[in-house]
Amino acid sequence: MSLKDQITADMKAAMRAHEAARLSTIRLLMAAIKQKEVDERIVADDAAIQQIIAKLIKQRRDSVEQYRAGGRDDLADKEAFEIEVLSAYLPKQMSDEEIAAVVDEVLKENVLSGMAAMGKAIGLIKPKVAGKADMGKVSALVKAKLAQ
Repeated sequence: MSLKDQITADMKAAMRAHEAARLSTIRLLMAAIKQKEVDERIVADDAAIQQIIAKLIKQRRDSVEQYRAGGRDDLADKEAFEIEVLSAYLPKQMSDEEIAAVVDEVLKENVLSGMAAMGKAIGLIKPKVAGKADMGKVSALVKAKLAQ
């Protein structure tokens, strides 16, 4: 079953169970997928859908920070719930240790050092962790390793 089929099935299940918040989040995801398909004239595969989900999660994390800073915990909780729902469609996230191991491996294999190698290092690491790790964390770790 493709990821898109799973999302559609979950949307139908949320409708039957009268879970309004979950249904709203899944509909938002389906709209984002459809928008990408129309804009780029493609049929979104699992990899494209995972990228869309990661983007939506990142937007919601930013919103949670803003809402908490503004004292709007009710809205922050709503966004946090949406993050939970969306995260269910991503593969299991890598731990910090696993990310560090991939970064170390790439830096040693390609003999990269110094901040000038940051772009090349990220370019080599990204395909190995795509969808399984927050690229913000990866970038910070690479920057720290290259600065040593």
